[in-house]
Amino acid sequence: MDRELALEVVRVTEVAALASAQWLGRGKKNEADGAATSAMRAMFDTIAMRGTVVIGEGELDEAPMLYIGEQLGTQDADAPEVDIAVDPLEGTTIVAKGTSNALSVVSIGDRGTLLHAPDMYMMKIVVGPRAAGLIAFEDPVEKMIDTVAKAHQKRVQDVTVIIQERERHQHIIDAVREKGARVKLFGDGDVGAAIAACMPETGIDLFIGIGGAPEGVISACAIKCLGGDMLAQLRPQNEAERERCIRMGLSNPEQVLTLSDLVSGDDAIFAATGVSDGELLQGVRYLGNDVVETHSLVMRAKTKTVRFIRALHHPDHKPNLVWK
Repeated sequence: MDRELALEVVRVTEVAALASAQWLGRGKKNEADGAATSAMRAMFDTIAMRGTVVIGEGELDEAPMLYIGEQLGTQDADAPEVDIAVDPLEGTTIVAKGTSNALSVVSIGDRGTLLHAPDMYMMKIVVGPRAAGLIAFEDPVEKMIDTVAKAHQKRVQDVTVIIQERERHQHIIDAVREKGARVKLFGDGDVGAAIAACMPETGIDLFIGIGGAPEGVISACAIKCLGGDMLAQLRPQNEAERERCIRMGLSNPEQVLTLSDLVSGDDAIFAATGVSDGELLQGVRYLGNDVVETHSLVMRAKTKTVRFIRALHHPDHKPNLVWK
């Protein structure tokens, strides 16, 4: 992939964040998601690439745009061929309620390198670069805590494990607390939480829990860029979901997936823009005088470059922005 593509992609998440942030706290998650999706779609088609959506808003009959299999970009013959995984608004409920950690996110890999994860549950474990390669999927969480404590040169009581606040995770939460480590709970938006486990400045050492499989692949691109590690396992809930896994190329739906299974190529690009303030990024800020501020990050696996971008926008001058 061309390095210029990384900066082009962050423009996509910026316009999606700008469009959806207008709905922050208004109690209308569908409108927020629709605004983000429309803005993202329009901006994608200005980029010189031959992109195919492998993780999107749904199947063709479920989503009017950004559906799985949709072609994005200018589709010029000499443009790079890429897989695209998108979540125009990661945290629709967050935006509706006006709470923290909503993001607009995009992951891109060379054609055929991103796992075509079906829309179902996935067990996910994420650690940062210092503990990369040291965690086994079958390890109990207590052993994982010992491992990351040693890797980070921390006491067990100083280790922080981030877990989504769901009933299905209560046994993990209890085990972490019994071990003596710290638990940081979050509500929605597990992409940002997974990435936070790879960034030392967040103070988070381990991410563990069951969430969406598509979000897992999106997160994996960022984790690859950051030099972290991830293990995952699909959790089909019925025979129909198992059969879908098989149709998508996973002969054993319950196999443990490594980071290389999720993102198989040497290169990947991840971009995110904050919609509301969160662990990783500040949200959209309205500064007055038709000026809006965004905070984004964009990363590339090949170079391990991580850029944080603060931008000032004049929405009335953005033709691809759905603005009210």
